[in-house]
Amino acid sequence: MDMSLSKLRELVKDREARQFCRPVDSQRVRHDLETIAPPLWPATEKATQENLFRRNSLNVLLIMCLLLKTCELKSANTSKPNILLIMADDLGIGDLGCYGNNTLRTPNIDRLAEEGVRLTQHLAAAPLCTPSRAAFLTGRHAFRSGMDATDGYRALQWNAGSGGLPQNETTFARILQRQGYTTGLIGKWHQGINCASRNDHCHHPLHHGFDYFYGMPFTLVNDCHPDRPPALDAGLRAKLWLSTQIMALGVLTVVAGKACRLISVSWRLVLSVATLVLLFFTSWYASFGFVRRWNCILMRNHEVTEQPMALERAASLVLKEAVSFLARNKHGPFLLFVSLLHVHVPLVTTERFLGKSQHGLYGDNVEEMDWLVGEILNAVETHGLKNTTFTYFTSDHGGHLEARDGHVQLGGWNGIYRGGKGMAGWEGGIRVPGIFRWPGVLPAGRVIHEPTSLMDVFPTVVQLAGGQVPQDRVIDGRSLLPLLRGDAEHSAHEFLFHYCGQYLHAARWHDKDSGRLWKVHYTTPRFHPEGAGACHSRSVCPCSGAGVTHHDPPLLFDLSEDPSEARPLSPDAGPLYHEAVARVGRAVREHRRSLRPAPEQLSFWNVVWKPWLQPCCGPFPFCACSRDADPRET
Repeated sequence: MDMSLSKLRELVKDREARQFCRPVDSQRVRHDLETIAPPLWPATEKATQENLFRRNSLNVLLIMCLLLKTCELKSANTSKPNILLIMADDLGIGDLGCYGNNTLRTPNIDRLAEEGVRLTQHLAAAPLCTPSRAAFLTGRHAFRSGMDATDGYRALQWNAGSGGLPQNETTFARILQRQGYTTGLIGKWHQGINCASRNDHCHHPLHHGFDYFYGMPFTLVNDCHPDRPPALDAGLRAKLWLSTQIMALGVLTVVAGKACRLISVSWRLVLSVATLVLLFFTSWYASFGFVRRWNCILMRNHEVTEQPMALERAASLVLKEAVSFLARNKHGPFLLFVSLLHVHVPLVTTERFLGKSQHGLYGDNVEEMDWLVGEILNAVETHGLKNTTFTYFTSDHGGHLEARDGHVQLGGWNGIYRGGKGMAGWEGGIRVPGIFRWPGVLPAGRVIHEPTSLMDVFPTVVQLAGGQVPQDRVIDGRSLLPLLRGDAEHSAHEFLFHYCGQYLHAARWHDKDSGRLWKVHYTTPRFHPEGAGACHSRSVCPCSGAGVTHHDPPLLFDLSEDPSEARPLSPDAGPLYHEAVARVGRAVREHRRSLRPAPEQLSFWNVVWKPWLQPCCGPFPFCACSRDADPRET
């Protein structure tokens, strides 16, 4: 009898392994039971009561087996999966094969889409790195945490700034950490480091729920490449340099006049003015003259490991760290957020991929990024984690249209969608890839055309981990699980609001009764040159001031018929225009009642470089190192 019960357990487990998340075949289970039942109940053809007992026993065992099967299935479906989140930097939605590109090769990301669910209306909460990632991490619009700007700077500019993701904000990593997950961030952070001293690390990933961090606390910029022209705050830098030259020329003129006895001033006064000019130059050149050393660094947890970083090794180091994290935590559960440095300028690409694409350096970088994603996915499969890992791929916002080198485009392609990075209203700035895979749970090859947000990832992964979203604050994201699993037909979002800094530029309404998707534009950027489709006189389009146009009455587009926003509906077209604008207007007023002031993290004082906050390996200001410590030394 013990042997038969053992066989029964093995049978159920074997069928569980082979038919995970499939309906139970009761006839097959009954047949399997009957094959092992005889040793339990020896048949006696003449004993009617014994035969009846045998049949009743079989029925009882069948019911127990089915209950056991159901419980095991439910347990397998609701157990905590591993969570792998991959985010590209500045990737255009039109750069991927699964979103319509037939000239760039992205087989690994395309395979991820084939094996999972692909969203076609996945939207960033902001069109720039810092606010978009803050919203992604917290499930809240960035302005709710002070991580978006009223005017001026719209992203963090220095590792040595004091602004960053506030300590009272709750990231999905912090919640999953409390749920027993090992959490890691590999790659780009761009949410600040310090508040008051060089080592307080108040904004650091390890103070926001991550157990392990390796990567750039800042972001890639052209200044990280010694052969590229400086780009960080280039406008201000040019003005400072011009002012210095004018002042220095003035001092030299006075010195010449004094030497030729054309003017009568004391040498003490001339020396004092010259000293002031020198101090002015030193005050700004100490930061802008060493951007690569101050900003382009790598950290492992709290330690700076490379300063300045070797760009040519960055991709391989990020990949090595991601694969190592998977190996160390393969017994799970884990959360791994791989925040890729690709495909942000300066587009550092290894020799293996240079010149291999049809779209120059940018195309080469996209294809290398796809290879990196493939290597990470291969590591997941190597460790047998594919079926137990919830995998997600996206970009932080749209492609950068203004990124150019002469006539060579260095930014992404946003497909049929108008606008790009920095533009919160136009679809090209905020529509991003959204790909989810969880074999056996999410249907493979499914495409969803419902509006969703990067902020939805927060409540989604919290629900997967068995946690609860914070109840003491507004959470703008909605769990995607019902939509992804097919339990819900429509997105939980009826309205979505699109901010540029702290200015509402547009809002969309998904009329679920009619299926139409309306979008209202209140403010749009002024392209330069006119008709160019981008603001080529700047690094990105502005949110306010002379560089934008305010629309009264607002522009209205029917995205269900005009996704490229080429044909605005006229106010004279009939009552439909006024009904849609009025309905969105009421939603905007309701939304604004949820807004509360928050300390500005991107104010000038919080963004400006402060030497006492500068991360440094070695005595400041002689910061330089290249360490390659064992990644297991955490």
